[in-house]
Amino acid sequence: MTASTPSTRPAPSRPIRLYRFALSGHCHRVELMLHLLNLPFEAVDVDLPAKEHLQPPFLAINPFGQVPAIDDNGVILSDSNAILVYLASRYDPAGTWLPRDPAAAANVQRWLSVAAGDLAFGAAAARIVVAFKRPGDTVDMIQRANQLLTRMESHLTAPGASAFLTSATPTIADLACYAYLAHAPEGNVTLEPYPAVRAWLARIAALPGFVPMASLPCGLNAAA
Repeated sequence: MTASTPSTRPAPSRPIRLYRFALSGHCHRVELMLHLLNLPFEAVDVDLPAKEHLQPPFLAINPFGQVPAIDDNGVILSDSNAILVYLASRYDPAGTWLPRDPAAAANVQRWLSVAAGDLAFGAAAARIVVAFKRPGDTVDMIQRANQLLTRMESHLTAPGASAFLTSATPTIADLACYAYLAHAPEGNVTLEPYPAVRAWLARIAALPGFVPMASLPCGLNAAA
């Protein structure tokens, strides 16, 4: 499948407004999608430590009080995976990032569920506890993270495995899983035993238009 070029893709009538917290992997996956699709957007930083996300102005945008959220010319959406589906469906008519084939689309959805499940409650949760000094025992979180990484290592090294999670080209499945695994060491989750996962992370970081999420000097990164 050939990706549509920027000149042939639909474009928003005005910059998409992205409500974000810059150190959130959920926000990063949306921001990364916007960059990879070369979509104009305006980043609006929401002060989570000051609980701005729980104040009436933001609750009017997302009653769940969570970032990210977007406003695409009046189309207001929250939940990072839902936003990825919307952006891919709206602005990538070639179906590169979200395949139109039912089986391929279901395979992408499988990994979106992983991102919302094992990843969120494993590596992402451990990073939150360590980096932001939240209460919580990271032992089970780190164990869950390593179980996921072991499964991903097997998936990426299986006979006939693709370069990315679901195909030879990246999809929103890869973006949904990228940030919290790339930053897993910040939650004391090592990536050293997983060379195929590290190679997959490097392939995403090499995509044209890639933008990183800022690293934090905590966890295994504290002494780096």
